[in-house]
Amino acid sequence: MENFKFYAPTKVYFGKDEEKKVGKILKEFHPKKVLIHYGGQSAIKSGLLDRVKKALDEENIVYCLCGGVVANPLLLKVNEGIQICKEEGVDFILAVGGGSVLDSSKGIAYGVYNEGNVWDYYARKKKVKGALPMGCILTLAATGSEMSNSSVITNEDGNLKRGLSSEYGYFKFSILNPELTYTVSKYQTMCGCTDIIMHTFERYFTPYDTLDLVDQMAESVVRTVIKNAKILLEDPTNEKARAEIMWAGSVSHNDMTGDRSLGDWACHQLEHELSGMFNVAHGAGLAAIWDSWANHVYMENPTRFAKLGHRVFGLDDSDTLSCALNTIEKMEEFFKSIGMPTSIQELLKRKCTEQELYELTYKCSFEHTRTIGKFKELDETDMLEIYRMANEKEVA
Repeated sequence: MENFKFYAPTKVYFGKDEEKKVGKILKEFHPKKVLIHYGGQSAIKSGLLDRVKKALDEENIVYCLCGGVVANPLLLKVNEGIQICKEEGVDFILAVGGGSVLDSSKGIAYGVYNEGNVWDYYARKKKVKGALPMGCILTLAATGSEMSNSSVITNEDGNLKRGLSSEYGYFKFSILNPELTYTVSKYQTMCGCTDIIMHTFERYFTPYDTLDLVDQMAESVVRTVIKNAKILLEDPTNEKARAEIMWAGSVSHNDMTGDRSLGDWACHQLEHELSGMFNVAHGAGLAAIWDSWANHVYMENPTRFAKLGHRVFGLDDSDTLSCALNTIEKMEEFFKSIGMPTSIQELLKRKCTEQELYELTYKCSFEHTRTIGKFKELDETDMLEIYRMANEKEVA
């Protein structure tokens, strides 16, 4: 059994109307000034931003605003937030939105606390020494950023997407009201469900011995997402299904289903370059790459894939190799059933050129300086092959 660590310091407030308590919750941290960081018009049109401001006003908490975060959050907006914080004397950041807003908030928190260009920390040129304290109100179940120590930012200069995980990247509190996700589009909801499953898979497909209890927890998360994603396709305001998906998103990325440092993460690394270059939805990019990754690596440990197939899809194949391949096929069928692309051609509505495939590989290898993956270590030849497999798959 491999040693592992578990650390989940975020306090969660889960349920209906919990966002109305944000003023009282924030007051416990005695902030001098709060930056409310949010996305586009949704927070305004829904009235959520006004409710948040009212809650802070009632507790006499001073705040300033920084909106306009987009999907695949940009370094430009992070730097804008950093400047506002420094000029306004902000000492606490409140993120109101989905994973992009949460990740952008973490970037701002790092940039205010640490010296120099915040991108240097995401590019792994410098190591963070701390961050401003943060809290969040989540409006989209997907990235798990509300309980993880991770964030991902895109640098417009070169369209480079890089992640940063640190002990300072946790929110002090996360407010999770499933009703706030009712207005999320069907496509983005399914992208979120895909991301949740993939966070679970990244931990599940590990070369290390695992506790069966942890495996069963991971398998339960996958079953839960599959079941409730199908419900939300037909009934997007189903309260129970929204709640199940929202909590699954948090559990999938807070290390309860496995220590992230022991996980594979190759699919995420491969996808980061797709969404960095082409600005596609992260979940959709993951669905487009997973089948090709799985078919490339499953022979490293087909028993692992077969175990997933037995426990999640109820497959009764006695032949391990056959079961492993059927498991991959079942996952692809599920992604298709919820409207996710299962190839690069379907994702982009065209094939990548050979030059673009080489560029994706070059960026994924951090300019010829790294391999990726742990279930099977992938060098640049492997990366290019997976991109090619995903690119050549015909659209069904």
